[in-house]
Amino acid sequence: MIQRVTVPGLFPPPSYAHASVVEAGTKLAFLAGSVPLDAQGKLVGGGDPVRQAEQVIANLTEQVHAVGSELQHVVSTDVYVVSGEAAVLSAVWDVVEASGLSTGPHSSTLLGVNCLGYPGQLVEITATAVVPEEARP
Repeated sequence: MIQRVTVPGLFPPPSYAHASVVEAGTKLAFLAGSVPLDAQGKLVGGGDPVRQAEQVIANLTEQVHAVGSELQHVVSTDVYVVSGEAAVLSAVWDVVEASGLSTGPHSSTLLGVNCLGYPGQLVEITATAVVPEEARP
């Protein structure tokens, strides 16, 4: 069971929770950073952070499904964007918000960074998801 908490004394978050609490004994999946590469390892959306964010969400969805979960069971993400501009960060966040991640809503941190691991990469998302009891073998 996931309990999502918005703290009344803090500024209300736009589309995420301040905290997610997972009951002990729940199976968690810690997912490696989802990157904007296609199945052949080619960069998708060169120079376009929004297109890269869409590919990252698509890849994250595949990762979550592979462990028997869904985007709405993601409890935490870190969203990395190669930019210091608020408008770019906001545009990437709009993609995250439009995805199934906002169903929870999950707890998240959005970060502007200097660079990421692949040449031309502008976006990466790491995540932790609950694997529901019914999905377990």
